[in-house]
Amino acid sequence: MSGGPRDWDEASPERLYVITRGRSALDRADAPGRALDLVTLIVARAQPQPSMQPEHAAILRMCAAPLSVAEISAYLGLPMSVTTVLLADLLADRRVEARAPIPKAQLPDRALIEAVMHGLQKL
Repeated sequence: MSGGPRDWDEASPERLYVITRGRSALDRADAPGRALDLVTLIVARAQPQPSMQPEHAAILRMCAAPLSVAEISAYLGLPMSVTTVLLADLLADRRVEARAPIPKAQLPDRALIEAVMHGLQKL
């Protein structure tokens, strides 16, 4: 139907511009000095409010349990750059907390493992 309201393409640049209010991740200098990468874990510290932007509220709802930035971006269907702007807003308002991912456990020295194995064999 022509002449009707324009349907927004979910990935249109105009929609993404509106969601971020024209900002980029680099514009968010007021966010608490954390660089967000794909594996940074995000945990909600507040409940969504009715007056919130829908994407902010969706992030708060889905982050009741820790989620990585990559997962949030995928669930929202938004590019990583847009997701980091939204997360920077929530971090600045202290509505979410960013946590480093759990580091990989370091493997013990091979010589130590062999010594333990030899000791157990002698028992």
